[in-house]
Amino acid sequence: MSRDDLLKVEGVVLESVSGGQFSVKLVDGRTVVAKLSGKIRRFHIKVIVGDRVTVGLSPYDLSHGLILSREKLAPPPGATK
Repeated sequence: MSRDDLLKVEGVVLESVSGGQFSVKLVDGRTVVAKLSGKIRRFHIKVIVGDRVTVGLSPYDLSHGLILSREKLAPPPGATK
C-alpha cells in the first residue's frame, strides 16, 4: 500500500511509547499508536509530547498509524529572531 492510499488525520501526541512509537489522540477523540515515517527518521525531525502531527491511517486497520508530518508552530507574539 502506498502513502497515497492512507487516510490523513490531524492529532496531538499524548505520550512516547517504547520503540519509536507514539500514542496520538486524533481530532475525532480516538487514540491510536503511530510510528515515525522513514522520512521523519531520515532527517532526524524530533517529535515530542504535545506536538500536532498528521497521521496516516490504513483503511484496513484504523488502530495503527504512521506519523507523516509534524506541524510547524508559529513563534509566540513578540518573539524576535
